[in-house]
Amino acid sequence: MDDLFDFQEQLLSRLSNKERYLLNEIDWTERLIGIKGARGSGKTTLLLQQIKFKLSKDAIPLYATLDNLFFLENTLVSLAKAFVLKGGTHLFLDEVHKYPRWSRELKLIYDQFPALKIVFTSSSILEIYKGESDLSRRAITYHLKELSFREFIFFDRGLTLPKLNLKELLENHKEIAREATATLGSPIKDFENYLNYGAYPYFLENKTNYIQKLVQTINLILEVDLHAVENMVYEDSRKIKKLLVAIAQSAPFTPNISKLSERLGMSRGFLLNAIKILNRADLVMELYKPTKGVGALTKPEKLYLNNPNLVYALGKQNTEIGTLRETFFANQMKHLHEIHLAEKGDFLIDRTYTFEIGGKGKTSKQIQGVKNSFVVRDDMEVGALNVIPLYLFGFLY
Repeated sequence: MDDLFDFQEQLLSRLSNKERYLLNEIDWTERLIGIKGARGSGKTTLLLQQIKFKLSKDAIPLYATLDNLFFLENTLVSLAKAFVLKGGTHLFLDEVHKYPRWSRELKLIYDQFPALKIVFTSSSILEIYKGESDLSRRAITYHLKELSFREFIFFDRGLTLPKLNLKELLENHKEIAREATATLGSPIKDFENYLNYGAYPYFLENKTNYIQKLVQTINLILEVDLHAVENMVYEDSRKIKKLLVAIAQSAPFTPNISKLSERLGMSRGFLLNAIKILNRADLVMELYKPTKGVGALTKPEKLYLNNPNLVYALGKQNTEIGTLRETFFANQMKHLHEIHLAEKGDFLIDRTYTFEIGGKGKTSKQIQGVKNSFVVRDDMEVGALNVIPLYLFGFLY
């Protein structure tokens, strides 16, 4: 265990103090907290920042990643027991999906050590409540999204902009945009940069090699995380990679399941499950019309890559601005609001608000007569009436 404490100190000594939005939204008083998110979104940093900057001075924390060699000869339960005997108060466990008995042992630790607070992270692919032990009555779970545009500006330029809720954005977008431009100058260049390399915090390490790093991250998700979470063999993960490339080449993609399964050599059942996995992995977004039921055997109406950076990394020949606009808007809404394809316009949010996404020439013709409808444009700094600048939807978290 001493090696784990040493490793924790090494990580804390070089920790950034730039915080993700979720750090201050989690109820850290809960006894068992799960944090899911895409690889590279900043889950490890989140845990370490909680340890270094937020815990009281009398707390005794321990951070451990579950792929550490320590766990080849030691169980999670034995670590927790030894840690509690040493006075430990907070156990932070990273990448639990890489430990075969994670759910059973977390349940045992929770039941045996009622004074111990446990926080764990996992791949977004992992369905936490479907582990071999039921944690649904014990764990409070959160999802860490990629960087919002607002966070990107803070990480990149050190400028702080207010977080908005959707209602105040729709009602006060003109005043909000004026204040944003007063802070940023023109936000258009920042927005272009975000679309290219702003979704994951490791852009701070090296912007030049960002796309290469993102492609490596995608490969790790498909080759390592899929095996750890789904026990998927290499050949099946290669099939899913082929599917992801096929989606990227023509996203937004309206899937013809019969043709796609024939083209990629997959059964219908495997293909539909693969799409669900890519959605859970935060690599694609499945979208449906609000009238359509969603189930394991239901094909999505449309598939988008999960964020604009993935479009640049996987679909270089498909980086037209219309695709980037729609991908950005849908991504910023995902996990925060209920999102559907609209009957008129592009997206229906919370079954209430209709949005038509476009550029300079976009009018409200397609949504004329639709209640609570808005045009969202990417070529403007300040909007008017029901026309709202696209970049403002990056201030929602």
